[in-house]
Amino acid sequence: MAAVVFVGAREYFELVRSRGITEGMTPPPRYVSRVCSVICALMPLFVMYHGHIDVSVASAAFVLAMALLVQRGSPRFAQLSSAIFGLFYCGYLPCFWVKLRCGLAAPALNTRIGATWPFLLGGQAHWTVGLVATLISISSIIAADTFAFIGGKAFGRTPLTSISPKKTWEGTIIGFCGCIATSVVLSKVFSWPVSPLSAIALGVLTFFGSVFGDLTESMIKRDAGVKDSGSLIPGHGGVLDRADSYVFTGALAYSFIKTFLPLYGV
Repeated sequence: MAAVVFVGAREYFELVRSRGITEGMTPPPRYVSRVCSVICALMPLFVMYHGHIDVSVASAAFVLAMALLVQRGSPRFAQLSSAIFGLFYCGYLPCFWVKLRCGLAAPALNTRIGATWPFLLGGQAHWTVGLVATLISISSIIAADTFAFIGGKAFGRTPLTSISPKKTWEGTIIGFCGCIATSVVLSKVFSWPVSPLSAIALGVLTFFGSVFGDLTESMIKRDAGVKDSGSLIPGHGGVLDRADSYVFTGALAYSFIKTFLPLYGV
């Protein structure tokens, strides 16, 4: 996770420095971009071993603001805003996947899968609500993207938004249905969450997190004047191109389970 976050942060700051965006703003200095990328990569590790990063993120933002304000030349608000958003978008939000997987440690042994979870994978103690919620969330995102792509190809006629011209309302609606269906089916397979309404709500949140994560990255790329965020994955672009649907979803899923599901939905 730390490695993926680091590469994604580097791609983000390269987008910020691209010609399309810099025509309307002053990007952060390169040393600030590199420091931000390292800080973003450390955030998942900090969450893993300390449980929360709120104070650390606030401290990092303060140090970043201080570094920008004392730089040579004339500091710009655009530098600060793009750098702070980079910390939030590339570092803080992905950490919720670590919280979702490792922070919800209540056992989920209501299924045969949980009762026979292999010892080499940690045994029954590792079949937790966090693991099941992570599997359902990731599977629902994949379903949303897949159904939206197939539905858009087959029935797409009405453009969804000018930010991403290839997306259509028809494909989005089919993706929405596929996402919810996947969430409900997997909730039955894993016997979590117990309530079908909770499974539907989780599917709805997952879908909207996926769509708006995709559109957010499309907006950044459009302003940068580029097609892909990078070239790390041949034929697919960069890490942000592959992970954009996941950026907001982990936070939404974790917050929903933590806030609205009694006993984490067991």
